[in-house]
Amino acid sequence: MDYLLTEEQKMLKEMVAKFAREEIGPVARENQEKGIFPAAIIKKAGELGLMGIAYPPEYGGAGMDYVSYMIAVEEISRYCASTGVIVSAHSSLAIDPIFRFGNEEQKKKYLPDLCSGRKIGCFALTEPGAGSDAGSTKTTAKLVGDKWILNGTKHFITNGAEADIAIIFASTDLAQKTKGISAFIVEKGTPCFNVGKHEKKLGINSTSTTELIFEECTIPKENLLGDLNKGFKVAMTTLDGGRLGICAQALGIARASIEDSIKYAKEREQFGQPIAGFQAIQWMIADMCTEYEAAWLLGYRGSLMKDKGLPYAKEAAMAKLKASEVASFCASKAIQIHGGYGYVKEFDVERYLRDAKITEIYEGTNEIMRMVVSSFALK
Repeated sequence: MDYLLTEEQKMLKEMVAKFAREEIGPVARENQEKGIFPAAIIKKAGELGLMGIAYPPEYGGAGMDYVSYMIAVEEISRYCASTGVIVSAHSSLAIDPIFRFGNEEQKKKYLPDLCSGRKIGCFALTEPGAGSDAGSTKTTAKLVGDKWILNGTKHFITNGAEADIAIIFASTDLAQKTKGISAFIVEKGTPCFNVGKHEKKLGINSTSTTELIFEECTIPKENLLGDLNKGFKVAMTTLDGGRLGICAQALGIARASIEDSIKYAKEREQFGQPIAGFQAIQWMIADMCTEYEAAWLLGYRGSLMKDKGLPYAKEAAMAKLKASEVASFCASKAIQIHGGYGYVKEFDVERYLRDAKITEIYEGTNEIMRMVVSSFALK
């Protein structure tokens, strides 16, 4: 579907594909098996301008659009979904709220290092008792003089161990639920801000997924991000863009499943011929390709609408919903096509299935995505 892309976007795709194929692909399996955060790759991605691809050069970004950002995340995720979500969570969840809601002083202070990849960011909304229900946030922030004092625990935070800058959501008025949540910028090394438990996961094991713990953590008053008690809007607006990033990650997994399956089907022989000659295999590959392209078009539409400044919450939810389910579908079919080999770690397709599942859960479960889409349809 390159015919929909600009020449600049095609060049970017070719560049990122080469980078991912040559530098990410060869180490992806080992990094996943050993749980190694790909620090050197992320540094190189920053040097290539991929960590702040959709942000203006004046803040250290590459000055490209959101379609380009999705292209980059998909190409990276085709070889390593962990690396894809590291880039996605950093760019769409940590940089975007500062860019969209930060004041000029905050933008100049934080964005150049984040957009260049010199520093890594994370987004901390989820808590042990507040996943889909963000209104149940128990982390608190109390203004004492010219300082905010934070107390609470965040849970399942992507990039949590590596992040230099964290976007934290805390209640500044517990009685008001979502109307009493505010957003804050918290820097690594702030006293009484610690990384807690590291989760052991089914997939995306090159990422850190951790707790963030605040115990009488004091930050400057000026670290409030956006308006007081308007943090829920910051979170939801940010997640719309983040869902397009997860769509791109899922598309990368789906494409990897398709490409590996086609290659294997042409090489594997049974009953005197390559299995690609059997209708059962052909139909699985046809379904995989059709589902992938449908999901790609939904993601492209959502990104294009974001680039044009149009409302895109529904489109982002649709794209994330479709692409995540397509990733799981394609990965499952890839294992079936590979047969017994698909179930062993010698082949990557078993990893694709483990990585795909989380795309149906984080940045809004698919049940929540259906609620978002139906809320627009039933207006």
